[in-house]
Order: sequence, then C-alpha cells, then structure tokens
Amino acid sequence: MLKTLITSEARIKLLLKFFLNPNTTGYLRQLATEFNESTNGIRVELNKLNDAKLLTSKLVGRNKVYQANESHPLFEEIRNIVLKSTGIDKVASDILSKVGEIHLAFLRGDYAVGKDSGLIDLVIVGDQINKKEVERVRLKTEKMIERKISVLTLSKAELVKLKSNFQNEPFLVLVKEKNKSLAL
Repeated sequence: MLKTLITSEARIKLLLKFFLNPNTTGYLRQLATEFNESTNGIRVELNKLNDAKLLTSKLVGRNKVYQANESHPLFEEIRNIVLKSTGIDKVASDILSKVGEIHLAFLRGDYAVGKDSGLIDLVIVGDQINKKEVERVRLKTEKMIERKISVLTLSKAELVKLKSNFQNEPFLVLVKEKNKSLAL
C-alpha cells in the first residue's frame, strides 16, 4: 500500500522503522546497513523527513541519532497509515478483540524494531484465552494482510516465569490491562 503512495523505497523503510515503534532510534550508517541501501540515499531521505519535522535528531557522540517526532501534528495519522499498511491494525482489532480477556498483548521481533519482515510475532497474556479462536482468527487475518502471524499465548503466571526471556528484547505493547503492573 505504501509503495503506491511513496515511490522511494528508502523513505518507506524509514517510515516503517520510526513509526511502527516510535521509541526506535537509528543513525545513518546503522540504517544504511540494516536496509542494505547506500548511505547517500538514506541521508537524503533522513534529511527530508527531518526538514519536514517528522523526525527529530540529536548528536550522541559523533552520531546524529534520529527518532519519530511524536509531537508532530501528523504523527498519529502517519503512524496509523504505517500500521494499516503492515496489517498490525488488523491483528490488534481482529485477533485481540475476539479471543477472551487479555491482560497484555505485545509484538516482539522485527516489527517491534520497525522492520516489515512479513512475520508478525505476537504475544498474548491472559488467563482465559480461547486458543481455538486465536488460531481461527489468526489464519483469517494472515490471508487478509498477506503476512504470517506467530502467536504465543501465556497466562500471567507463565509470563512471570518467562519475564527474563523478554527483558532484553525490544517489544511494542498493543494492549495493556488498565491499572495493572504487568510491565516487562
């Protein structure tokens, strides 16, 4: 979907990187290596996004580090477009709304760091999750968004046991039970 609106592959990759998970940061050489693009092509697109105030930048040592500008008036709209283009909005609405009482749901892996790899790695935490419904909706959603979805379902107790496995891994929270402390 984004490819029909934006012709620059590098710009699409940057929008995905920074707007899938707004906490993600990156600098020129790291981004060029990650995207397998020339530093010049990435520099041009970073400058355009920075000039438009869609990204912020700051010097960290010798590197200029970029991040999504969450105070930009179009931030939410651009983020919604990025989420829709990857299908994450469908994952959140279709799977999470139909599987039972969810205490926490988050993405991990590539999408948590802003890479559209084609595999959405979803973790759902709840004590009464309907696993058959998860599987039924997962298959339906995969066809709709043309991406694979890997779902791990855990009880709260299982999450506590596995918490150390997730601590050093980037993640993107989709749903968090209100007034509860289930932070990773």
